[in-house]
Amino acid sequence: MSLQHRRDFLRRLGLSAAALPLLGGLTSLGAAEPVARRQRLIFVFSPNGTVPPAFWPEEEGSNFKLKPILKPFEPFKDRMLTLKGVNNRVRGDGDGHMRGMSCLLTGIELFPGNIMGGGGAPAGWASGPSIDQTIRNYLQSKPETKTRMGSLEIGVAVGNRADPWTRWSYAGANQPVAPISSPYELFDKLYGSMKEGENLASVLDGLKDDVAKVANSVDSHDRALLDQHTTALRELERGLKESQSAAAVKVPPSPPAGVPLDNDSIPQITRLQTELLISAFQNDMARISTFQFTNSVGSARMKWIGIEEGHHSLSHDPDLNTGSVEKLIKINTWFAEQIAYLAKRLQETPEPNGKGSMLDNTTIVWTNELGKGNSHTHEDIPWVLIGGGLGFKTGRALKFTKEPHNRFLMALAHGFGHKVKTFGNVSLSEAGPLKLG
Repeated sequence: MSLQHRRDFLRRLGLSAAALPLLGGLTSLGAAEPVARRQRLIFVFSPNGTVPPAFWPEEEGSNFKLKPILKPFEPFKDRMLTLKGVNNRVRGDGDGHMRGMSCLLTGIELFPGNIMGGGGAPAGWASGPSIDQTIRNYLQSKPETKTRMGSLEIGVAVGNRADPWTRWSYAGANQPVAPISSPYELFDKLYGSMKEGENLASVLDGLKDDVAKVANSVDSHDRALLDQHTTALRELERGLKESQSAAAVKVPPSPPAGVPLDNDSIPQITRLQTELLISAFQNDMARISTFQFTNSVGSARMKWIGIEEGHHSLSHDPDLNTGSVEKLIKINTWFAEQIAYLAKRLQETPEPNGKGSMLDNTTIVWTNELGKGNSHTHEDIPWVLIGGGLGFKTGRALKFTKEPHNRFLMALAHGFGHKVKTFGNVSLSEAGPLKLG
């Protein structure tokens, strides 16, 4: 019985709100699924460049020391990679922030357009798909790695604008994907109206009850369809019994009411979005995610760490302004702390098959649209990897010589078994993926 037929039937029963959020993932709940390895990838974006002397390790190889911004990653040092010298070499239309943001995961030029950038440099959307969506589509093309959503695009204080400064995920040319910045909207997308604590088995119990109720009120044709769905439910039940971990995964608590979606709530929203991402991965609703803090030219005022000025304005101050530099270090360290918390939550969450933690099979990639804010450089784009699952040799600080970031994006695809020959701009990727093994 096809998933679409099951969906149609559930809608006819009026049960779509409760049943559909998890039904898509049930198609893979066979006997083999609990032992299957789930590779996952999370891209995390923070804006306006970094402070290079307080970010990049001076040493190369495994014997490296973490600078102040990266200190929150000390517990994960042996699971880390830093990649210095991986540059965004895509040129063309748009200003530095626009190309920094919308070429970051696409590796390809922006279309000409009438969205005006800084210094009178207009552009349109990116002219190709981003690597997160490319890997998502590859995983979705195979029954053993297909999930209900494929990917999640999560935001924190991204705002309502839609332009090349605010979008880094692209389903295809001229197809930007908007992140969900509200934990309420994200929860609804993931779980609809399912009740807190409800699990997959309880959904099926409810479906069986409803099937029994309507059995005597349909004609012979519909009764035959009903019998087919009853058989499908029995198959799903059997799959659940063979996958006790899947049956035990429950809907998390809904976000607390009344959290304002504003600047001052960024820390609370970040934690809520993080927990929803962890829950979605536990339920195998997606294996790819982007997690976007504000946007290119992001102007958050981080009052919770004692900073009143906007992030973007501080990033434009000269290096001689030591007060601004110290504040930028604090801002970037705060971002690192949030990513370290995400890594911690993945590390303390066991895989459904009981083999290791979710961090063992999840790679976090933290990056930025600029290498340094006040110079708007696309050289030495911050790339920090934490976690495992892609076959990269971690616990190292690596240094490259002006490598196009297209080659790094290719390495991520290859880590999933998607052997793309080029990605984005062909001339920047024809040398093949970076060697990170």
